[in-house]
Amino acid sequence: MDSITLSGQLWILAVLLVLSGFFSMAETAMMACNRYRLKAAAQAGSRGAQHALDLLAQTDKLLGVILLFNNLVNAAAATLTGVIAIDLFGDGELTLGLGTLLVTFLILVFSEITPKVVGAGYANAIAPIVAFILSPLLKVFYPVVWTVNLFVSGLLAITRLRPGSSEEGQTLSADELRALMTESGHFIPAAHRRILINLFELEDVTVEDVMTPRNQIEAIDLDQPLEVIQHQIATSHHGRVPVFAGDLDRVLGVLPQRRVVSALSTGDLDKDEIRSLLTKPYFVPSATPLYSQLQFFQENRQRLALVVNEYGEVEGLVALEDIIEEIVGKFTTGQPGSSVSLAWAGDNVIVDGGRSLRELNAKLGLNLPLDGPKTLNGLLLEHLQDIPESGVSVRIGNVAMEILHTEDRMVRSIRLFKPVGQTLP
Repeated sequence: MDSITLSGQLWILAVLLVLSGFFSMAETAMMACNRYRLKAAAQAGSRGAQHALDLLAQTDKLLGVILLFNNLVNAAAATLTGVIAIDLFGDGELTLGLGTLLVTFLILVFSEITPKVVGAGYANAIAPIVAFILSPLLKVFYPVVWTVNLFVSGLLAITRLRPGSSEEGQTLSADELRALMTESGHFIPAAHRRILINLFELEDVTVEDVMTPRNQIEAIDLDQPLEVIQHQIATSHHGRVPVFAGDLDRVLGVLPQRRVVSALSTGDLDKDEIRSLLTKPYFVPSATPLYSQLQFFQENRQRLALVVNEYGEVEGLVALEDIIEEIVGKFTTGQPGSSVSLAWAGDNVIVDGGRSLRELNAKLGLNLPLDGPKTLNGLLLEHLQDIPESGVSVRIGNVAMEILHTEDRMVRSIRLFKPVGQTLP
């Protein structure tokens, strides 16, 4: 160092601090970068992203080469600072102490904190760039890195620590993916984000949650007079209609409307003709998960199924359109009254007793229990353990409600009141 001037020593110290800062920034950026973005960039042809992924696939060696050079540079900077301090102030304990404090300050500010903050803030942009430098360094100094890692592996074996692979650490669970979709912000349009989130919910939703209840099924009773049946077919708004004899539990089949149009228009449609046009009914258990039912529809080439309970009794009807609506949201159909809006009118809203609890929770932002009855009427009957009269008020959870009309052993209309202090749609 005697042949190097003071200004030269200061320049070397500055270079060492910059190199130390580079390796600190590289370490933080490589560890903090989003590997899924790197994969997308690599698939788009980014060589830097591919180099970064290759390095991240061998995290132990990546950290080995970074820390090897970072510690060498820091040690050299500390030694050079001591030499500079001695040259300026002489050989003494105070001088060495001041030199130590100075190099600590310089390394913290210029080589550690500032580079790491930058690396963490711009990790995805920096990682592909530094990978071009780290990759050749790892190849050249691989024997040194391998030797150091050999001792590290031995120490881990002694302490019985077995860190998981980097790929395992980057694997996302279903809940993490759901949270990722929820917080994706402006990167994914709201409508698309809602569809993706709904897909995660399919395993938790059963056909019983989305089916048309038994008392709302439009079906044809072959025991009715022929004129009544013909009128029902002519005015039906559905492409497929269940056909039964006397009781809905005695289902004969499903009648595709398009098959009877010509016979109905010519007046040649009779009960025998209807029977000959029926397709085999398709039954599913009420507890079938919605995602599984979607697969069953696809495998069996069906679009409509009758939902039955454990006793084989028909509880309702589920169509392929019901599952699609559960994923993409409600869409307008040709059925009258199918697009009735559901929204708060001030601090209350009047709803039908047959409304689904899941729909009320989703549209009104409520938190009504879903582990029991599926409709608001069923929830009220279970809560009160009786068929209430009009004018009765009740509170379930934080939702106050007033029964407006009861008819035929069913609560027909209810006024719901917006929970106090809760921001709702």
